[in-house]
Amino acid sequence: QVQLVESGGGWVQPGGSLTLSCLGSGINLDHYAIGWYRQAPGKERDAVSCIVGDDYTIYYADSVRGRFVISRDNAKNTVFLQMNNLKPEDTAVYYCATGYCSSTNVHGTTPDLDYWGQGTQVTVSS
Repeated sequence: QVQLVESGGGWVQPGGSLTLSCLGSGINLDHYAIGWYRQAPGKERDAVSCIVGDDYTIYYADSVRGRFVISRDNAKNTVFLQMNNLKPEDTAVYYCATGYCSSTNVHGTTPDLDYWGQGTQVTVSS
């Protein structure tokens, strides 16, 4: 059974940092382009970052570029999202997913083919 499991979310004050993890089970994440998405209440789910499986090409949404860093540890079958200088508008449920990286939309998925995690809540407030 394939599973993506996110962890590392929580509450942090503005300006703080969190590192999210996406652990693959039953799947080799290094064979996939992995994207991080977020969805705030009442808003659409948007891709914020993507890392390609083979050549480590990386994309970021404009809203997080310079603050977030995506990386992967193939030995741990895990993709990370380090989030720095967090802002209240970063508050959302964060998801990881398999799919494809895109220079225009950061990441995309194909219904019924790609996998999603269950999400982890990130709350940025004072």
